[in-house]
Amino acid sequence: MIRVLLAEDQSMVLGALAALLGLEPDIEVVGRARDGREALDLALATRPDVVLTDIEMPQMTGLELAAELRRLGSPARIVILTTFARSGYLRRALDAGAAGYLLKDSPSERLADAVRRVHAGLKAIDPELAAGAWGDADPLTDRERQVLRLGGEGLSTAKIAADLHLSEGTVRNYLSEAISKLGAENRIEAARIAREKGWL
Repeated sequence: MIRVLLAEDQSMVLGALAALLGLEPDIEVVGRARDGREALDLALATRPDVVLTDIEMPQMTGLELAAELRRLGSPARIVILTTFARSGYLRRALDAGAAGYLLKDSPSERLADAVRRVHAGLKAIDPELAAGAWGDADPLTDRERQVLRLGGEGLSTAKIAADLHLSEGTVRNYLSEAISKLGAENRIEAARIAREKGWL
């Protein structure tokens, strides 16, 4: 049996994924998480063969989850399942150690096939996205990305500093660097550009 952990913050999608994979005779869903932090805890506790995760989740994104599992030496293979058909996301997913990247509007039979492929040590990546994955390089550092994501959500410099345990001056520097690198006028425009490219 291929043991799978699901991480998805939308309950209906989470239930549908579990039901779909539950129909497969060689796949067992061993856990369901509604945010990235819960997924990390469950992955360490249940030791799944494959983690199927969304990108955008509370607490920790799917990309951060993949990177953290790799850092901790987890043998779980990661499949990203998302609505984001952007090459920047795919590139970051591969850099984080993901072995699969599927779009949520893919035919349902591709899901079980992707789980089996990555479990067998292969890659399962949408071919059109794979072709475009090596376009523009992401200019942002991880810290600039964190700060810009919060700034783009409208948080003040003081709030970002408190949330990330940084000084306000350091936050201003990160925002300034990100805005400059993206050729934007302000943090909101920089966040929009980065999001469109799949860098945020």
